[in-house]
Amino acid sequence: QVQLVESGGGLVQPGESLRLSCAASGFTLNYYAIGWFRQAPGKEREGVSCISSFGGSTYYADSVKGRFTISRDNAKNMVYLQMNSLKPEDTAVYYCAAAGVETMYEDEYDYWGQGTQVTVSS
Repeated sequence: QVQLVESGGGLVQPGESLRLSCAASGFTLNYYAIGWFRQAPGKEREGVSCISSFGGSTYYADSVKGRFTISRDNAKNMVYLQMNSLKPEDTAVYYCAAAGVETMYEDEYDYWGQGTQVTVSS
């Protein structure tokens, strides 16, 4: 059974950090690019970052560039999103997803996790 499970979300204050994890099971992660997406209340889901299948290429949305870092450990079937200097506008449900190519187009993603809530508030 193919599954992606996010973890690491929570409530933090502005300026603090969180590290999200995405655990894959039921398929070989290193054949897939992994993307992180987020959806804030009342807003459309947006792409945050993605990483190529072997980690040689990454992409970041302008809103998180310089603050977020995506990485992967294919041996552990894990992908991470390190989020530093968090802002209230980063509050959203964060999803990881797997695609056959490195892309930020949601339609290209085959597998999705259930999401983890990140809340940034003082």
